[in-house]
Amino acid sequence: MGVLVLVVVVVLLIAALPRWPHSRSWGYFPTSMLGMVTIAVLVLVLMGRM
Repeated sequence: MGVLVLVVVVVLLIAALPRWPHSRSWGYFPTSMLGMVTIAVLVLVLMGRM
């Protein structure tokens, strides 16, 4: 289950990259927040808690 959550978070991370004109003004904030979530989930998976 942890690997599945990790894959979903990585896909969300890729999807959050600012590619469209309306989202370029947001900067990399959504991507950086999902990056933090990815790191947290990765640590939990590696520790065996998820």
